[in-house]
Amino acid sequence: MSSQLPIEGTAAKKVALQPLYGLMAEFRDEHELVAATRAAYEQGYRKMEAYTPFFVEELAEILGVRGRRLPLIVLAGGIIGGGGGLLMQWFSATIHYPLNIGGRPYASWPTFIPVSFELTILLAGIFGLLGMFALNGLPEPYHPVFNVPRFTQASRDRFFLCIESRDPHFDLAQTRQFMEGLRAQGVYEVEP
Repeated sequence: MSSQLPIEGTAAKKVALQPLYGLMAEFRDEHELVAATRAAYEQGYRKMEAYTPFFVEELAEILGVRGRRLPLIVLAGGIIGGGGGLLMQWFSATIHYPLNIGGRPYASWPTFIPVSFELTILLAGIFGLLGMFALNGLPEPYHPVFNVPRFTQASRDRFFLCIESRDPHFDLAQTRQFMEGLRAQGVYEVEP
């Protein structure tokens, strides 16, 4: 006689709850969103993000977004491009393949300027593009906010504020009550 143990379903044993990514509130226009973001900042929330169909200047100031790193990345690219262009031409004209043309010195710096300028612009642009992608976290084919069905309206005519659960002041009940008091059209839980 063979004894078999009963097989229990994994769905019945799945007790562990997934933590929330955060809470998201939906607003009709940018003025409501700016007021809600300012109120959330004054309440002590710092880990939050706003989603809008167009750029809203006040949000960057409230959320603390500073554009300090990208200009430095572009500057580094420009310096590398210009210096690399000068070094490449100097090496080829003086060390690798020296030619005396018209009695000019081998290292004739004025002739190196056009190529160095073009490489400065090229590498500054490439560094700017790659730096922008890296700082924005792109490409990002999946983000937890995509789990909210109404979020598809963020690229059309709705404005969203998401307070992340990793914020030190985040408490599900209190944060939900706070967000509902901001005249939001709806408050949604964002699953990870």
